[in-house]
Amino acid sequence: MKKIDSILFDLDGTLASTVDCCVQTLAEQKNKYPDIQYDIAPETVQGAMGLPFEEIVEKYYGYLEREKAEKYAKEAFEKNVENLLKNGGTLYPGVQNTIQELAKNFKLCIVSNCIEGYIEAFLQNHQLEKYFCDYENHGRTGLSKGENIQLVMQRNQLKSPIYVGDTQKDLEAANFAKIPFAFASYGFGDVVAYDYRIDKIEDLLKIVNKGGERNARG
Repeated sequence: MKKIDSILFDLDGTLASTVDCCVQTLAEQKNKYPDIQYDIAPETVQGAMGLPFEEIVEKYYGYLEREKAEKYAKEAFEKNVENLLKNGGTLYPGVQNTIQELAKNFKLCIVSNCIEGYIEAFLQNHQLEKYFCDYENHGRTGLSKGENIQLVMQRNQLKSPIYVGDTQKDLEAANFAKIPFAFASYGFGDVVAYDYRIDKIEDLLKIVNKGGERNARG
């Protein structure tokens, strides 16, 4: 088994929760446009985390004409980046210290299905920029999460990375990129299989200190 040399992270549900920020932004959007008929509940936002833009549009505004739905969703996403830059998401317990420790010995990156500017706002607000060597997102490249993982691996010459995420889509992305998957059980979703399981972010320290000994399910 190759020794882990780098760690790639999903963002929402893995490093932080931005559900409250998203719900607030979507409520503001509903007040702005009378043809937005329904409030979007925290559970809906949580279920949309990690999905590509097109699928989120369908979840939020699927009852609207497509062009209008995409316009409203894009506006809401851009406003959410502004709000995130001001207020930040809620970091999960232990994230700050764990990232600082991991960055001493491993290359750290973020790969998310978010829009461009979202990761930058998150890193800037929480002053985490210096710990991550790279990041990528669907909004910038138009690629799937698995393809973006491959892109980051190639750019940074990563030989033996793992991907940390909290949903089935994250597992599928790791499988696409042919790298091990660490399931963040404290996040938003569940998965059918994993190579590693972490119940809190600090568990990553145990995994890398053991040389990547797996605790797979499925």
